[in-house]
Amino acid sequence: MSKTSLVLTILGQDRPGLVDAIARTVAEHGGNWVESRMAHLAGQFAGILRVEVDTQQSEALQAALDSLAEGGLESTVHADASAPAAVEKPAVQLSLVGQDRPGIVREISRVLATHGVNVEELNTECKRAPNSGQSLFQAKAQLRLPEGMSEESLRTALEEVASDMMVDIHLQ
Repeated sequence: MSKTSLVLTILGQDRPGLVDAIARTVAEHGGNWVESRMAHLAGQFAGILRVEVDTQQSEALQAALDSLAEGGLESTVHADASAPAAVEKPAVQLSLVGQDRPGIVREISRVLATHGVNVEELNTECKRAPNSGQSLFQAKAQLRLPEGMSEESLRTALEEVASDMMVDIHLQ
């Protein structure tokens, strides 16, 4: 039997049982929950996940996921027809901390895009500094460098904008 890989995005008012409703729906259609990222943001539940399901069950699963809208969950389903590409270069981890201000993500993402760096995962948040109480912006990202680019050359490019923004950036 052939399998189909589906990428789902889910959004709705956060409440207990949302993940269970999604997992139950996937399981009822013989689907396999492969990977996911989920978060609570400003009272909302937001998630993205990838499931594999028998091709014959794909449409029924999509219809069942659409029916979750009655419970307040919006979902979008995309078929992922491509097989994951083999990754040669290891991922580079980026950590950033600095006083919060508009434009930090824009400046960093501009540098990454200019150098052809792929952002595979990005997590950001603002927290109060323990000593001063000022708002600190923190970001952690998993990056994949393009062929021929070194971690050191990326570090140099990021440090040029980091000093202007007064943020600390670390790559590992």
